[in-house]
Amino acid sequence: MAKLSVDKGKRWERAVASSISEVMPGAHVRRGNQNRDGADAPDVICPWLWVECKSGKRPNPRAALAQSIEARDKRKLKCIPTVFLKDDRKDPIVILQMDDFLRMLKKLWHTKQNQEE
Repeated sequence: MAKLSVDKGKRWERAVASSISEVMPGAHVRRGNQNRDGADAPDVICPWLWVECKSGKRPNPRAALAQSIEARDKRKLKCIPTVFLKDDRKDPIVILQMDDFLRMLKKLWHTKQNQEE
């Protein structure tokens, strides 16, 4: 892989780690060990999530999500496979399976309802 692509990926991983850290103060969020094949460590280590980060001209979201699911399953973890994807010159998006999203939404909804009581 070209050095510019590698550097671009590192910058994106650092940006994702920083963004997650902002909304999860106190959580130990950091870039994963990138010396491995991707199945050993996520791109960003974060509670509850297996985070893969992809950036480029046209990154493949389904392949990235499949990589995250496969890595999570290989390690037999209960975290949510998640992809932070950034197309060149476009707003970033987050991709996860619908069931995982609905479980997260349900927890958020119940938390909000309990706070209003």
